[in-house]
Amino acid sequence: MVWAFHIIWISFVVVLVGMGGSNALHEHVLHNAQGVNFQNLHRRAAGITSHPDQGTEVPAHASTLQAPLVVAVAASEFSVQTFTQPLDHFDNTTEATFQQRFWVNTRHYRPHPGSPVIVIDGGETNGEDRLPFLDTGVGDILARATGGIAVVLEHRYYGKSVSVQNFSTDSLRWLNNEQALEDSANFMRNVKFENIDENLTARKTPWIYYGGSYAGARAAHMRVLYPDLVFGAIASSAVTHAVLMNWEYVDAIRLDAGPIFSSNLVNSISMIDSLLKIGPLRGRLKGLFGLSELESDKDSVSVLEYPLTTWEDENWDPAVSSTTFDQFCATLNGDTPTLKDTERTVLLGGGLKANIALLNYAKWIRENIVVLCPQDMGLTVEDCFGTNEDSKYQITDLSEDWRPWVFQYCTQWGYFCTAPPVGTPTIISRLLDIDYEHKICIQAFPPGEYYKVPPLPNVTAVNVLGDYHIAADRLAFIDGEVDPWRPYAPHSAYGGVEEREDTVVRPFKIIPGGVHHWDENGLREGEKEPKKIGQIHGEMVEFVNRTGKTPLTRQSYDLLDM
Repeated sequence: MVWAFHIIWISFVVVLVGMGGSNALHEHVLHNAQGVNFQNLHRRAAGITSHPDQGTEVPAHASTLQAPLVVAVAASEFSVQTFTQPLDHFDNTTEATFQQRFWVNTRHYRPHPGSPVIVIDGGETNGEDRLPFLDTGVGDILARATGGIAVVLEHRYYGKSVSVQNFSTDSLRWLNNEQALEDSANFMRNVKFENIDENLTARKTPWIYYGGSYAGARAAHMRVLYPDLVFGAIASSAVTHAVLMNWEYVDAIRLDAGPIFSSNLVNSISMIDSLLKIGPLRGRLKGLFGLSELESDKDSVSVLEYPLTTWEDENWDPAVSSTTFDQFCATLNGDTPTLKDTERTVLLGGGLKANIALLNYAKWIRENIVVLCPQDMGLTVEDCFGTNEDSKYQITDLSEDWRPWVFQYCTQWGYFCTAPPVGTPTIISRLLDIDYEHKICIQAFPPGEYYKVPPLPNVTAVNVLGDYHIAADRLAFIDGEVDPWRPYAPHSAYGGVEEREDTVVRPFKIIPGGVHHWDENGLREGEKEPKKIGQIHGEMVEFVNRTGKTPLTRQSYDLLDM
């Protein structure tokens, strides 16, 4: 049995903003202060405002700088429910609780022995962002095939599953992998679903845990840590290997994006790094990109990372796929149809010589990134892209909803995107070192009265749960063939990770040409999905149904395990 998968990392709210259009900015990829700057630009361009008591809002008008993607979600059908969780499961440091939100799809529910509960882990985003996967994606696909129900479970500290008054260092101290995993376990043990008479708790009913990316790692962790509750799990694009420096992310793009693009970008970055060392040419170079006002050279080259992160926004479904990377690639490769052409340079005067691709690169940054800085509103390029002012990262009210994920990667997960080791070609500047990437952790989270962020993320807390080698019966892994996060998943081609056998009990699937958790979204008319997506969805159903021949019951799985 061979699987193929694809998933998308979407940032949407009921009206989904962030996946369409050439200027769409996405969130959560650059793990540094510049990433926070980009998120603020994203919100400003989209006209999004946040209110601690109301959540995220999207205005009726669409910004011309951010092409919106509207996803038809039956929000009224999936009415929100809540479950009371303790803020601290383990140490009794507080008696505070919070209301964890969840949504339920019961449209296919047929009460009978073995009807499963499919839970989609909300991950590091507002749970409303996952509703399309409950409506037409993996939740609905598996519930329809099994007669079960599907649930989206919002993660603590995201959306409205928040009880703290602010996102200060002290207030975030209960946000970690251990507490969040116990949230899911407590929910599975004790939840009572509205308008369902049957007891569907995990000790009575098979639960299948699904997640993509960070949530995919959580799905694997849940299956291993709570085997009495999690009957089976599907871990898609699961980043089970946490690491301080994830240079492999950009290296994977270099290797997969095509020889002309890679040569153009490697040559451009090499020239940029060289010219920044020459005093008289440094300012002129930055001016080509529209970044002459930026004080820090590291801030300048960090801005240049952005288009690379849009690689993972591509999806098999054109309705939710970003075209940003393709447009960037076409611009960069312009006038360089052959590998030999990528070496061509032009003299710009004043001693500044640049290759053709560098000029194309600069044009794209000016027209797609710098233009998003509203200088007509009094902001400067330094205001938009500078990272030296600590105070702008120290606002802690709940509207600063970038802070929870930054706290998580600063304390446990890492993934600071630095340049590759010397000797490996690079498509990002070698100025991007761990000190620059990590400084957001120092800026945003000064020591509190009760908690201090560790000097570096404690990635061991994640990796001790299995790392690349995490495995269990009834735990399926799905990865995209060209996903830049694949180097941190069990399918990694880096670090000498051994290829596993793909078996019925331990599926191990690769989606050909797939990027980031492409199996999570689907079409209402499934027969219209591309063949490889329909195939992976069919194999996911087969995994849950045990080939459709054996009822999905605890007894049937126990027999298979004997």
